[in-house]
Amino acid sequence: MPSLFRRKRLMVVLVGFILLVALIGYSIRDRDSLSTPEKFLQDSVGWMQTIFHKPVSLVDNTIENIQDMFEVYEQNQVLKARLSEYKGVIQDNQRLKSENSELRETLEKTEGLSDYSPIQATVIARSSDRWFEQMTINKGEEHGIEKDMAVMTSDGLVGKVKSAGAFHSTVQLLSGFDRSNKISSWVVREGQDEAFGLIEGYDDETGQLLLEGIKLEEELKPGDTVISSGLGGVFPSNLRIGTVEEVTNDQFGLTKTAYVEPFADLFDINHVMVVDRAVETVEDKSPSEGDE
Repeated sequence: MPSLFRRKRLMVVLVGFILLVALIGYSIRDRDSLSTPEKFLQDSVGWMQTIFHKPVSLVDNTIENIQDMFEVYEQNQVLKARLSEYKGVIQDNQRLKSENSELRETLEKTEGLSDYSPIQATVIARSSDRWFEQMTINKGEEHGIEKDMAVMTSDGLVGKVKSAGAFHSTVQLLSGFDRSNKISSWVVREGQDEAFGLIEGYDDETGQLLLEGIKLEEELKPGDTVISSGLGGVFPSNLRIGTVEEVTNDQFGLTKTAYVEPFADLFDINHVMVVDRAVETVEDKSPSEGDE
């Protein structure tokens, strides 16, 4: 019995092998159409491929999109950083251009004031609570600075040296002047002689200098230029101070007072010239004038 059973199994395997070879031979021959089982098998495989392909493609595209978003984010961060650097470079460039222009103007003014031995200085400190009263510069007695020397920018007079240390000095600005600080001045008028007056203070409301002591008969008009007269013996002559904006009579009606708009920007000062009056000679000095 066992021998018969083994022969049957061998026969089944042999028949199955023959059928498989026949099917393979039948399937690989050239045919124009598929059999029904082949069509079923082909469609089944196609459906399965479709079912698995779509979610796989969706996941793959999603991953690629996320990777692209990260790359775009990183590129955006790099561009923002470069843009910030670029803005910083532009600001530095503008600041350097401004300083260069200011230094050039100061140098040109220095050459024009060679008779007065100007000393170049830079503002190094300015107190916020006394911004319009005084400032500190980086030159002192070791550089030839002395008390009461005139201080100006390329635009015009800004003040005088209040005190001088060995290497630094304190400058009192025109906007910090009171009646104890006077500047003898000329008002330059077109087609007329100069009119005399004294800068004796600063009006906080208008932000203008007060030119007082002008004779009643003097006719001033807005736009007339005010310069230092040099008669006080401290400030050199012909230093530009400002322009007349308004003229009124004083409270007693004896003299006139002119409101003068300073040429120099007293709020924003970086570089100045300290003018040494020592080399200038004043030929006509009145004892009643020049209480500078």
